[in-house]
Amino acid sequence: MDILRIIIAILLPPLGVFLQVGLRGAFWLNILLTLLGYIPGIVHAVWIIARR
Repeated sequence: MDILRIIIAILLPPLGVFLQVGLRGAFWLNILLTLLGYIPGIVHAVWIIARR
């Protein structure tokens, strides 16, 4: 299941984080990072998924 979440995180980072943690602070941080730059959003999303 984590492989699928990582693929989703690469395509749409906030969705990958949402599937992992829900509407917590990490989700909102990922939206901010994705808006500031797509690559930071991807890195953060993969880190959140791999950490848990």
